[in-house]
Amino acid sequence: MTVDPRAGEWLEANRANWDERVPLHVASEFYDRSALRAGGSLLDPIAAAGIDRLFPDGLEGVRVLHLQCHFGSDSLSLVQLGATVVGIDFSQPAVEEARRMADELGLAERARFIEANVYDARHMLPEPESFDLVFTTWGTIGWLPDVAEWARIVAWYLKPGGRLYFADGHPAAYMLDGDDGPDGLPSLRYAYEGGEPDVVDSGEDYADPEARLQHTRTWEWMHPLSEVLSGLRDAGLTVEEFAELYQVPWRIFPATVPQGHGLYGWPGTRWAPLSMEIVALAP
Repeated sequence: MTVDPRAGEWLEANRANWDERVPLHVASEFYDRSALRAGGSLLDPIAAAGIDRLFPDGLEGVRVLHLQCHFGSDSLSLVQLGATVVGIDFSQPAVEEARRMADELGLAERARFIEANVYDARHMLPEPESFDLVFTTWGTIGWLPDVAEWARIVAWYLKPGGRLYFADGHPAAYMLDGDDGPDGLPSLRYAYEGGEPDVVDSGEDYADPEARLQHTRTWEWMHPLSEVLSGLRDAGLTVEEFAELYQVPWRIFPATVPQGHGLYGWPGTRWAPLSMEIVALAP
């Protein structure tokens, strides 16, 4: 099934779903922003460690583009760590909340938020080769039909010597779902090979288990590792780091258990990687 990355049923359905999630997430404990209001950072331990590796001297003077920023908590965390940040998200309520929070924290001069589909970013923010870092984490490319174009957009924005920092769920983990396997483990539900979207109808929300969404239909894509890595390579980027990890900063399956600092992992045997981390360089 071929879709237009800039318009169509997939985009409208996903946007309506995420628009509805925004107030639920703002009110949820999952997205508690008390640390942000106290001047700290809400970056999860995996992303925080990645940023520390890339910028051991801190983020002062670093210009960051945060793609699919939701309502900006990680964007504003990067600002409070010293960066200047532009966040892009396709949800109007999310962008409005990000702007409101930037004003509340007194960070609006160093945090700009733009409402745009990722694939329209170059038109809404025509600033090629102007960012030291493109940052995108957790639940991002699975909502996008075309990873090759995503990679080209990332490369277009990076300065020579700039880097992409990317962390997301591992596609092997996205093959699994539920708790009906042996010992309550998830079972195999989805094919690893990408291409066709999975059109999902679910009223559940990961941040608020009690919530029941009205806009339940979403379009999601599986992107194998080879597709992601070759997309970055073909866009002219050099993959400097690639890691498969066995932790994620949310309870991805009922069988996963807390491992401290908001991370979850398997209760014993590492059945499959749960997340991946990529750093790519613009030569």
